[in-house]
Amino acid sequence: MASRASRLALLAGAFSIGLLLCLGLVLVATGRLGGGSQVATAAAVGGPFRLVDQDGKPISDTDFRGKPFLMFFGFTHCPDVCPTALFEASELLRALGPDASRTAVLFVSVDPERDTPAVLKDYLSSFEPGLRGVTGTPEAIAAVAKAFRVYYRKVPLEAGDYTMDHTAIVYLMDKQGKFVAPFNIKRDPADAAADLKKYF
Repeated sequence: MASRASRLALLAGAFSIGLLLCLGLVLVATGRLGGGSQVATAAAVGGPFRLVDQDGKPISDTDFRGKPFLMFFGFTHCPDVCPTALFEASELLRALGPDASRTAVLFVSVDPERDTPAVLKDYLSSFEPGLRGVTGTPEAIAAVAKAFRVYYRKVPLEAGDYTMDHTAIVYLMDKQGKFVAPFNIKRDPADAAADLKKYF
């Protein structure tokens, strides 16, 4: 019982740290922290990446030029935040209907040790087919996380197991692959779809 309480306390602490980091990134990205302009801080988020998708195919930022896309970071062993975000992203894609082909939603794993393309493909089979799982070498994931100002950290658990603490922001990227702002998918799917369509 004590070990379960310790584990819950550890997860709650990690989640709290993640929320604080998310708030900090939102403030930086919107120019409300640090005195910088929104243009300058937005330009500092994002950049080129070369990873692989759930089918083992190479994927890069240039593949999405000409369409806005959403990108968020997580891992398949995530207990609640990631599956909730994937469900909400699935609802958004359904609300877009035929226009879903004019955008993309990328789920980038911060746990490449466990999240191989095959694992991602199996995991995403429970969600909308339009979602793309993305992974890579630990070095490649570290590079893209740094470019997107994403915090992630392995948190040891009992018996050699571990979880991942990570930033839980959904990034809206424009047709040129430039960061626009954090995108709120925790709302009515029709409203989220109407908002995303503004960037088509």
